[in-house]
Amino acid sequence: MKHHHQTHNLFLLFIHLILLVGFGTSCSVLDELQVTSTPVLLTETPQPTPTIVWFPASATPTLGVLATQKPPTPEMRPGIGSTTLTDDFSRKSLWDTATADQASADINSNRLILSVQSKVYIISLRHDLAVDDYYAEITARPDLCRGDDSYGLLIRANAVAYYRFSLTCSGNVFAERISVGTRELLQEPLPSGDVPRGAPGEVRIGVWAVGSELRLFLNGRYQFGISNTNYPNGTIGVFVNSAGETPAIVSFSRLTLQKVDYALPTMTPKP
Repeated sequence: MKHHHQTHNLFLLFIHLILLVGFGTSCSVLDELQVTSTPVLLTETPQPTPTIVWFPASATPTLGVLATQKPPTPEMRPGIGSTTLTDDFSRKSLWDTATADQASADINSNRLILSVQSKVYIISLRHDLAVDDYYAEITARPDLCRGDDSYGLLIRANAVAYYRFSLTCSGNVFAERISVGTRELLQEPLPSGDVPRGAPGEVRIGVWAVGSELRLFLNGRYQFGISNTNYPNGTIGVFVNSAGETPAIVSFSRLTLQKVDYALPTMTPKP
C-alpha cells in the first residue's frame, strides 16, 4: 500500500508539471524565456515521457519604487476572522510530493521542501481544498537561492491555472495569472525590503483574497494589490523556480487560513 501511495503522489505531481508546459509564450516579465529540450524534460513539444517544466534565465527587468509600506492599517485586511485551517506539514498525503532527477517535493520535519536543478520550475498543491475568500499565510525559508531565482504562493489554484505571487532572491515581488499556455503579468516587479536577499532567510507570505481583489503582505506589511475576476476559487500551492545556472531550495511551513467576512464596495454606475 505504501508503494502504491507513493506512486499515486508521483503521478499527480507529474500531471501538474506536465500541464504547465507552454509558459514560454506569455505576457509576463519572463516572456522572453524559451524552452530547451532534453530527453527527460518538458519542452514546447512534449516528449513521450516528460517530467519537469523548466525555464532558461531571463533578463533582469527595470525596477520601480520600493514596495514596502508602513505597517498596514486595518482597512488593508478588513474582515479577518477565525482560523479555518492550520497545516503543520506533518501529513505527506495532503500535498503533491515526489522525487525526480531534476526536482523534488518532500515533507520532512514539518516542512514542505522544494528542490530544483538549474532552470527548473516545480509546484506543489494542497489536496482536498477549494476556497474563495480568505486570508492565507505561509512561512517561506530560502535555503539555496540567488539572483532571479523565485518562489512563492499560488492562490485559487488548480493543476493548470492559478494566481502566482512571486518573491525573487534579488529582493523583488510581482504577481501573475497563469493559465495552461499563457502568463499574464498583473503586477510588475517591485523591490521590497521584506524579501530575503538570497539564503538563508525567512519571510511570512500573506495573501488577502476577497472576490476580485488580491493583496500581498510580507511579514504583515502590505506590498501591493491586484484585481482580476478570472479565478473565483481553488486550492493553495507553492512553487520554486531556478532562473540561472545553479539549483534552488526553498522550504515552506506553518500554513494558516482565516475567514474573511467582507463585501467589496459596489461601483456606482455612471449616468
